[in-house]
Amino acid sequence: MIWSLIIGALIGAVAGAITNRSESQGCIFNIFAGLVGSAIGQSLFGYWGPSLAGMALLPSVLGAIIVIAVVDLLFGRK
Repeated sequence: MIWSLIIGALIGAVAGAITNRSESQGCIFNIFAGLVGSAIGQSLFGYWGPSLAGMALLPSVLGAIIVIAVVDLLFGRK
């Protein structure tokens, strides 16, 4: 459980760095984006690439990018 939270936070942080949103999101949002993005990414793109804590890393990062983009679209600053 703890390992999944740590990997989720890292996935969220990588996705935030790719989308240039890393400075505006906190640790809790990184975990949220990583875990939800992992579920979305693996359901959309499959389970290819290396995996940690049961999460395929590349589809998880792609899913987290989608989550960050949707949250930014809905709640972003204007």
